[in-house]
Amino acid sequence: MSSAAPPPARRTGRPRSAEADRAILDATRAALVELGWGKLTLGDVATRAGVAKTTLYRRWAGKNELVVDAVAALFDEHLELPDRGSLRADIEGVVLQFASLLERPETRTALMAVVAESTRDDALRRRIRSAIVDRQKSLVLLGRARAQARGELPHEPDPASAARNADLIFDVIAGAVVHRTLVSAEPVDDEWARGFTALLVGGLTATYGRP
Repeated sequence: MSSAAPPPARRTGRPRSAEADRAILDATRAALVELGWGKLTLGDVATRAGVAKTTLYRRWAGKNELVVDAVAALFDEHLELPDRGSLRADIEGVVLQFASLLERPETRTALMAVVAESTRDDALRRRIRSAIVDRQKSLVLLGRARAQARGELPHEPDPASAARNADLIFDVIAGAVVHRTLVSAEPVDDEWARGFTALLVGGLTATYGRP
């Protein structure tokens, strides 16, 4: 006689709550603005978010990972690339969006804190790359694909060269806007965005040539 099939494995623990995650990330950014990196603790975040401290430790190994995810969530929520009809308009739009995001106290404080901390923490630097840089680089890939579909840029047959160019475009845009807003403390207004975009599009045209 055949034995009965074993019962299905039961899941342990409660399912992760998106509402709790949002409350924790919001509380993390608020605590950073008020307390700064040095005084921020997971206990303080838990109190602000109205959750048990064990809830944080089930989701994040420590403060570094939590703050990076709090920054990444802001980028995911507030940076997008709607089709504005041209490469120039797409770049201007995302530059202004990015600058507006960096002007928010919670973004500025959190981003500068994790970048400073990552100078002596290789694991944190890798997490910044995977959670923020690599995810936002998808906007460059989307914008380039649209420009190629419109005939504004040629298609690139060599995948390795295409990947290097995407990295370069991302670095130029992100580097310029971050330096302008966080280092030079100068405004990124419509005029600056137009001038920067004209310079970038001119460089892309020179690099790629006309299709």
